[in-house]
Amino acid sequence: LTLTKKKSLRNHPIKISFPSSTQTLISASTTPFDSIEMSQKEKAMEAIKDAFRALRKRHILEEGAHGPAISALSKPMISQGSEWKEKTEKLELELQQCYKAQSRLSEQLVIEVAESRSSKASLQDKELLINDLEKDLCQTREECTRLQEEVVEKTKTLDLLISENKEVRSHLEEMTNRAQKAESENKMLIDRWMLQKMQDAERLNEANALYEEMLAKLKANGLENLARQQVDGIVRRNEDGTDHFVESTVPSTCSHRIHAHEGGCGSIVFEYNSRTLFTGGQDRAVKMWDTNSGSLIKSLHGSLGNILDLAITHDNKSLIAASSSNNLFVWDVNSGRVRHTLTGHTDKVCAVDVSKFSSRHVVSAAYDRTIKLWDLQKGYCTNTVLFTSNCNAICLSIDGLTVFSGHMDGNLRLWDIQTGKLLSEVAGHSSAVTSVSLSRNGNMILTSGRDNVHNVFDTRTLEVCGTLRASGNRLASNWSRSCISPDDEYVAAGSADGTVHVWSISKGSIVSTLREQTSPILCCSWSGIGKPLASADKNGYVCTWT
Repeated sequence: LTLTKKKSLRNHPIKISFPSSTQTLISASTTPFDSIEMSQKEKAMEAIKDAFRALRKRHILEEGAHGPAISALSKPMISQGSEWKEKTEKLELELQQCYKAQSRLSEQLVIEVAESRSSKASLQDKELLINDLEKDLCQTREECTRLQEEVVEKTKTLDLLISENKEVRSHLEEMTNRAQKAESENKMLIDRWMLQKMQDAERLNEANALYEEMLAKLKANGLENLARQQVDGIVRRNEDGTDHFVESTVPSTCSHRIHAHEGGCGSIVFEYNSRTLFTGGQDRAVKMWDTNSGSLIKSLHGSLGNILDLAITHDNKSLIAASSSNNLFVWDVNSGRVRHTLTGHTDKVCAVDVSKFSSRHVVSAAYDRTIKLWDLQKGYCTNTVLFTSNCNAICLSIDGLTVFSGHMDGNLRLWDIQTGKLLSEVAGHSSAVTSVSLSRNGNMILTSGRDNVHNVFDTRTLEVCGTLRASGNRLASNWSRSCISPDDEYVAAGSADGTVHVWSISKGSIVSTLREQTSPILCCSWSGIGKPLASADKNGYVCTWT
């Protein structure tokens, strides 16, 4: 109990406070008594006594106040042990909860610290980015300022150019008016000059026509006389520049099979009195072949469309091709260069022929329903004939004055090429005429039609002197070309099944059937020296037959 009271007294120390008057008296008592009067000493002693009495009262009061505590402490320690144990367990539970709460708060604090660090790093990066953007903004502002200055300068320059442009336009309008006036005057002068030249050309053409007519008549008379002369199967002409050929043989063997063109070969022609063959195809090329060896001699290029027909002058110097590009192309055979491009047709040119005695005049037919006569020396058209039905084939007479034309309506028509008048018309076929070929002596003309019939006409009377047909012979296209042998004894024509049939004109029957090609035959041509016979098909292959 004494220990408990001491602890209680330690926990509750006694504080003694003196009144202010007493403190004054005590402080005054420290001063020397020599300087203080006796009355003051008595007052001081009384004050001291009063202070002791107050202190005792306070001590009594404090003892009364601490009485319950002292009685409580005096109870047995065993009775409070259970209560303290319960309180201790509660406090331990609370302490554990506090530790758990503290661990959660620590984890959250760690997370928040990490987030704070990342936010701080991101903030630093953004501050750096802001600094960079501010620098870029400053540069952009400077650039904008510079561009604004340039815009101002360019605007001033543009205003200056606009003003200069207006002046130039006004000057250009003035010069254009002058040029138009000069052009109209020039055109008038050119028209007058062309009219004069046309008049001169007409006079010259009349003179040339008269000269050629006289020469053709003389040569025609000579041919008629020479055609009657036949010794040992050899026919000759004794005049200068004439041709000579032997009797034609019936072909039976394929000597060469040549892949001449890609996409099909639509036209072939031999040189006069030669075994050299020209071929034209859908690859827009014309090729020159040696039929003795089957080798390529040269290629002629320059056509802008498919080659639909070929013709060669009698001196073998110029080759003319009819093209699907609405033009005719004239090559120099020796140099291989294009001499002329004849323009004037408005649709594809499907047929062409050359005068038998003159290397100057060419006749052509196109799907614009016109036949045109061309002068190769001048390089332009000299006459045009109009008709109603499309023409597929064409050829010139021996004298070069009459044109034979085969049409889609199945008719054979004769035209005076100089006047353009229709001389005669014969209904030779029930379907389109695909080929027109003149015999060497000029007395017969062969026509082939889509009705798969081949008619031989007498050119003097236009009467049919022979009709040739075969059960397996079917023409493959509207431009399937047949031909007559140089001795005027045989006719050769191709079929859609790839065969070539050879007829005897005098007998009217087939004397040979040639089988080597597998695709439709488009054209046949016989060499002027009697052999070989050539045929071309739709796959671009050319076969020579002997």
